[in-house]
Amino acid sequence: MDFSQIINIVNEIFINVLDDNKIKLGPTTTANDVEEWSSLSHIELVVAIEKRFKIRFTTAEIQNWKNVGEMCETIEKRLKA
Repeated sequence: MDFSQIINIVNEIFINVLDDNKIKLGPTTTANDVEEWSSLSHIELVVAIEKRFKIRFTTAEIQNWKNVGEMCETIEKRLKA
C-alpha cells in the first residue's frame, strides 16, 4: 500500500470519526486545520486508524507527529515491516 492510498483511507477515517464529510486531508494538515480535531478526538482517531490498519503505534510515535503526512509515513513503514 502506498502513501496516497494510506492518506485516502486515513481521510475516510477522519470523516467517519469526526462526522464531517468536508474533511480533505493533505500531508501538511494539522489539528489546527480541522475544527473538530481535539485532543479527545485525537485518541479516537488513533484507535480507529490502528484498528483499520491492524497496527499499534508507540506513544513516542504519536507524540512526534507534526502533521497527517508524518502519521501516514509511520503507517506506511509499519505496513512494510
